[in-house]
Amino acid sequence: MKGFLLYDGHCPFCRAQAGKISRLAGPGIELVSFQEKGALDRFPKLTFEECMRELKLVEPDGRISGGMEAVVRAIHDHALLRFLVWAYYLPAVRQISNGAYRLVARNRYRLNAKECPEGTCGVHQPKK
Repeated sequence: MKGFLLYDGHCPFCRAQAGKISRLAGPGIELVSFQEKGALDRFPKLTFEECMRELKLVEPDGRISGGMEAVVRAIHDHALLRFLVWAYYLPAVRQISNGAYRLVARNRYRLNAKECPEGTCGVHQPKK
């Protein structure tokens, strides 16, 4: 078991990306929408606010990683992606990757090709 990948299930962009990460990670990753009632009860060390900021990976040993690091740790064993995993840990690459992740995460509700079926995308967009 690689762990649990907690994602924003109210965000179509997030659902799509979580699915892609899960497929790349292979067996052992359980996708969990932290927006589902009671989902965070299983993860007492995580808050709703933390999960709204970034994707979270909770590994079997209890280690929690977030954002781009969570993605990298989830896909760590994928043979064709090992070079990208290795490259992520280079200082400049890691800083740029983390910055890009934060930018996308902050604007994820704007990245939907179509309107959110639950109507939540407009709720989370910053006011102009």
